[in-house]
Amino acid sequence: MSLPRIAVDAMGGDEGVRVMVDGASMARRRHDKFKFLLVGDEARIKAALEDHPAMRSASEILHADEVVEGDEKPSRAIRRAKTTSMGLAINAVKEGECGAAVSAGNTGALMAMGKIALRTMPGLDRPALAGIMPTLGEQDVVMLDLGANTECDARNLVQFAIMGAAYARIVTGTATPRVRLLNIGTESIKGTDDLRDASQRLTDATGLAMQFDGFIEADKINRGEVDVVVTDGFSGNIALKAIEGSARFVTDLLRDAFTSSLRSKIGFLVSRPATELLKHHLDPNNHNGGVFLGLNGVLVKSHGSANAKGVANAVDVCARLLENDITQRIAADLAELGEDTLRHGANGGANGNGSAASSEAEAAK
Repeated sequence: MSLPRIAVDAMGGDEGVRVMVDGASMARRRHDKFKFLLVGDEARIKAALEDHPAMRSASEILHADEVVEGDEKPSRAIRRAKTTSMGLAINAVKEGECGAAVSAGNTGALMAMGKIALRTMPGLDRPALAGIMPTLGEQDVVMLDLGANTECDARNLVQFAIMGAAYARIVTGTATPRVRLLNIGTESIKGTDDLRDASQRLTDATGLAMQFDGFIEADKINRGEVDVVVTDGFSGNIALKAIEGSARFVTDLLRDAFTSSLRSKIGFLVSRPATELLKHHLDPNNHNGGVFLGLNGVLVKSHGSANAKGVANAVDVCARLLENDITQRIAADLAELGEDTLRHGANGGANGNGSAASSEAEAAK
């Protein structure tokens, strides 16, 4: 089986080239049919590959002199796309040399360059950033948008639901994912006009491989009652940061409690198996890899602070999406929905087109 290569921005992230190469090599052991394009400082990449002979034989190095800085404005990053490791990795996808790219670098720059270089798939107005979060259920939950689009209308939300469901079918194995819109209440009268409009369109739609269950409140996101949570990027990013902050608060609180006295330390030793399970469940490295869904190519964002295991999970996301042809799945679901459903409602086609223009403007800032 011949699969497209995966481009790795080896210079992105806080931990340096070695962690990116270690993580990519770890992922390759799970997906040994893939080849890689490692983009960045050639000498440093070669040094990192010395510990991974199998990865070395499966990789090509593309030298890049420059790196997109963590605080660099997207507009400047776009102008330097032809000389930076991030820009060259994305361009490899654009030119068909690779099917996917992964970077742990500047999120805003990655989003901006990805939108401009790869463009959105036909029938979609905007890409959306989707992530995976742990739940109390048997499956993780997919959530989008997590920050790519601060303002969205009903048409955008319907498209996000389709993309999120397609992604969930791949990562969770659920044939008909349960999809809900994030809202301030579950009653049909709650929320903005766009939320209620999107809910009605999804309720009326037929033939989609999803179960649309209306609205969900933020405190239920991680309960295991839903497979896909859909929202605009403004609300989604706030919800994500709140969940991540709560997880850190709980782990810090437990650490302080277990080290406060000798009795507490003894209690920690007794309960260590449970606390280790909690630590594993809340470790962001185990759910690393945000995907910009809706582009003509797979683009994955790894946490800047990810360790090798986290990078491996991000590369694993790339591989699974390529193996399951995520773009074809989204295209098929859009065709099933039909343009009439997307246009239905007070916030129809004109708003959708305006949203696309707005999204491109946001990317160039």
